Amino acid sequence: MLKKIAKYTVIIVGALSVLVLGLNFWIISSTSSHIYYNITEVPSKKVALLLGTSKRTVKGGTNKYFKERIDATAELYHRGVIDHVIVSGDNNTVYYNEPKDMLNALMALGVSQADITLDFAGFRTLDSVVRSKLIFGQDELIIITQDFHCYRALFIADYYGMDAVAFSADNKDQLPLSLAIREILARTNTVLDLYVFNKAPKFLGEKEKLPID
Repeated sequence: MLKKIAKYTVIIVGALSVLVLGLNFWIISSTSSHIYYNITEVPSKKVALLLGTSKRTVKGGTNKYFKERIDATAELYHRGVIDHVIVSGDNNTVYYNEPKDMLNALMALGVSQADITLDFAGFRTLDSVVRSKLIFGQDELIIITQDFHCYRALFIADYYGMDAVAFSADNKDQLPLSLAIREILARTNTVLDLYVFNKAPKFLGEKEKLPID
C-alpha cells in the first residue's frame, strides 16, 4: 500500500513539475524577443509603465530592484525614449506607498512631476498591466522592471492585445534561489489567472486620460 502511495506521489509530483516548467518555457519563449537590455536599442514610446517595488528590503536596506528601476526610467526619460511614466504599485497602508516613493525618487533625478501619473491600485503585476490599458487607455508602451519580471509582464500584455516591449533594468542578474522559485510559481499562476480563472484587477474604476499629446 505504501509503495503504491509513493509511486502515485512521484507520478503526480513529476507531472506537476513538467507542467510548471512547460508553462514557464511558454512565457519566456513567447516574450524574450520583446525585451531590450541596451538603452540605445529600445524603440521610442510615448508612455512607460514602471512596475512598483518597495524602496527598502525587509532588513531596512536599499532595495536594488527599486534603484535599478528608477535609474532606468530616468535615463529613458532624459534620452527622450519616453515622454510619460505610469508608476504603478501597492499603496496598502499609509506607511507603505510604492508609487509615492517612486515619484519622489524620479523627481530627484530630474523627471518632471507633470510627466508622471501614479497608479495606486497596482497591487500585483496583472493589475498594473491591465489597468494601464483599461484605465489609462494605453495599448502601446514600454514596461520597466528587472529581466526575470519582464517575461511575465509582457505575457499579460500580449494576452490583452497590447503592443508592448520591456526594458530590463538589470542585465539578467543571478537571482537568489528563493526569488527564482517564487517567480517560476508566479509565472505558472499567471497562466492560470488568464486562461483558467479569468482574473481581473482588484480595482478598476473610472478611466483616466493621461496628459500627453
